[in-house]
Amino acid sequence: MEPSQEEAAPIRVLRLFSRLNVGGPSIHVILLTAGLVAKGYKTRLVLGTEAPHEGNLLDLAAEKGVACEAMASLGREIRPLQDIRALFGLYRLMRAYRPQVVHTHAAKAGLLGRLAARAAGVPVIVHTYHGHVLKGYFGPAKTALFRLLETVMARMSDALVTVSPGVRRELVDLGVASAERFRIVPLGLELAALAGELPRGALRRAGGIPDDAPLIGMVGRLVPIKDVPTFLEAATKVRQVTPGARFSLVGDGEDRELLENRCAHLGLVEAVSFHGWRRDMPSVYGDLDVVVNTSRNEGTPVALIEALAAARPVVATRVGGTPDLLRDGAFGRLVPAGDASAVAEAILETLRDTAAARDRARAGQTHVLREHSAARLLADVDRLYRELLAGKTAA
Repeated sequence: MEPSQEEAAPIRVLRLFSRLNVGGPSIHVILLTAGLVAKGYKTRLVLGTEAPHEGNLLDLAAEKGVACEAMASLGREIRPLQDIRALFGLYRLMRAYRPQVVHTHAAKAGLLGRLAARAAGVPVIVHTYHGHVLKGYFGPAKTALFRLLETVMARMSDALVTVSPGVRRELVDLGVASAERFRIVPLGLELAALAGELPRGALRRAGGIPDDAPLIGMVGRLVPIKDVPTFLEAATKVRQVTPGARFSLVGDGEDRELLENRCAHLGLVEAVSFHGWRRDMPSVYGDLDVVVNTSRNEGTPVALIEALAAARPVVATRVGGTPDLLRDGAFGRLVPAGDASAVAEAILETLRDTAAARDRARAGQTHVLREHSAARLLADVDRLYRELLAGKTAA
């Protein structure tokens, strides 16, 4: 008689991730590491380190009982000597731990982890693209090198995972691998706290924002790829029509000082509040009338999933996996990247036609609560691992 899933020895997984900075990929990794225990897995999570301005989610990992093992050279910076040492360190770890699955997340961990796993003879190698750095991040030469490396690494992988059809399409178009090599496993989050009655007033009090002022916000990292300057340009245009509108930036990052200076240049100092990182997300979304994302590249933006779970109207750029999440505009307004006028008009239309905006947001809420739950994520990944392992056994 075959042992039950609960009675069988745990499946050993080694999960490698560049850094546990604040953002969707980190939440994804933590929830997988914690949640798969009950499905018969034992996971070691090895992480690089984040930059000081990025913030981290080590508190969430501790809350979920996830032990994090540090390997600083897995971080995003390329340092050839440290990277070679990390490669050999990972190889030794894999030979000692003998994982049945190595699952890598993000480019640097994906490169070193997959090379080490192939050398160590790991049965199943999986890599997840939460987005990619092959467009909009680097110059042409560096981008071409990374594209070549990703193409080579794809051949070393038993499964390539993307978080949305849009990310898969981009990677196929870039020649990383053919469409049939990819599996789509959407992000899964714990959304129940956002789906009920939300507290109001905390974010507005923190920014000195009147209760009756229209409040438009962005939630996320203040980094170049998020294109916050376009959001600020749009804010000036919105205030020309609705002078009482206010704007909140919830998050932090390397561009904060530049953006504060940009606000001064645009005359927005009194209209824009910088809130830094916050953990009380129900209070954040409870106060926002519109949630905006102006990124130039995305996988699946967690802030938009959260906003829809909270039934907040959203405006976002048509990039990466965002159109898939918003069902091509059914759940929120989509605009071209870098077009401040289009962003402003979409915000103003959302504020004018509140009934239509509310209907889109409620339809989006129903969708994300069903399709982006943590339970669905765990079931998808459990099924993927067991399918891949069974294929190796059969071979």
